[in-house]
Amino acid sequence: MNYEETGEKVKRWNFFFLLFSFYFCLFPVTSAVAEKRERFSCPADVETLTTLMLRDLPSYANRVTQRARLRSRDRSLDVYGYFIVAGQAEFSPLTLGPGEYNPTTSQGEDNIQQVFFTTLQRRYSTTKAIQIQDYHWLFLTKTASGWRLAMMFSMTGPYPAGRPPTAPRDSSYGVIGQAIEIWLRDCYGGVVRSDMGDRTSVL
Repeated sequence: MNYEETGEKVKRWNFFFLLFSFYFCLFPVTSAVAEKRERFSCPADVETLTTLMLRDLPSYANRVTQRARLRSRDRSLDVYGYFIVAGQAEFSPLTLGPGEYNPTTSQGEDNIQQVFFTTLQRRYSTTKAIQIQDYHWLFLTKTASGWRLAMMFSMTGPYPAGRPPTAPRDSSYGVIGQAIEIWLRDCYGGVVRSDMGDRTSVL
């Protein structure tokens, strides 16, 4: 093969490369995945919404904890944990009478949805690993832009259950609360997977 033939082949490859580059610049969003994401909208039905959220909640919560560890000045923390799974949701409400755990919101009770679920996390120290189950009482409020977290309370206990769980605490700004808010933002932003997939719960 002489230099002239080699030069011609290089020119042809350059031509095809420019042609393909031009095509993809004109039609950047043609994949089936992109079209599927464009069609997906966050479910209006709170039960469907919650099922999707609990599917993704462990991974979202783990990202929240990892970011917190990276921001922490103390990089030698002895205890760290990972969320493994979130249990199935229960929607039977408790009475929203006056009291310590009544959410303070300007919305009427018709716009409040109570959700009960559990999460299982594994915590590691320098000597051992333990499993912890958290019990969550979540209040979602319906707004003009969709469902939002209004308030959440949580209790913590060992897994398998042994001693009684801790007293309820306001966990609205805790790891799970932050993960829920981020997931809702992503859901209404259209970047959450719409397929349910295989979701096996051990709680």
